[in-house]
Amino acid sequence: METVAFRMTLKPGMRDEYARRHREIWPELADALHAAGIRDYRIFLDESTGHLFALYARMADHTVDALPMLPIMRTWWDSMAELMETHADNAPVSVPLTPVFHLP
Repeated sequence: METVAFRMTLKPGMRDEYARRHREIWPELADALHAAGIRDYRIFLDESTGHLFALYARMADHTVDALPMLPIMRTWWDSMAELMETHADNAPVSVPLTPVFHLP
């Protein structure tokens, strides 16, 4: 398994709504993420900057690159666009993070 980490940005005042929507994640979306090979997905918030730090493990045979083409993923992004910085197509602005340390 490979670990992937990235940063997104939450709009001011949207913390509680963002957390609520993720607590109530749609079962169809969770199923799609699992089917794509994503495991142990976590998101943390730096409340001082609004930066969301996300990481997940993905299986060697993952299909994560196909997720943006799934209707459930597009609908989720559309529903989350009011809460976070997004591109014109409502995909979250996501900055990959480079690993610099790992303590196994």
